[in-house]
Amino acid sequence: MNDQVAAIFILFLYVLIGLVVARSIITWFSVRPDNQFARFLFQATEPLIEPIRRFMPRVGMLDLSPMVLIVLLYIMIEVVRQAAEQ
Repeated sequence: MNDQVAAIFILFLYVLIGLVVARSIITWFSVRPDNQFARFLFQATEPLIEPIRRFMPRVGMLDLSPMVLIVLLYIMIEVVRQAAEQ
């Protein structure tokens, strides 16, 4: 695998992780529905979180699907790193 392509893809995965973390943090606060940043976070991450949420039950009031997504993204990062080293 090309090292530059792997580095760009890993950077993309880290950006996704940052977006998921920002989305999780923003849900702790009351945010106006017309907030452009909040709308962007939800539009960018919901297609990734929603399929996990369908299969994973809530734990009380907690939605652990963002955490599962972050773990999956870290696994993808490691897979790409291993592929780039070969």
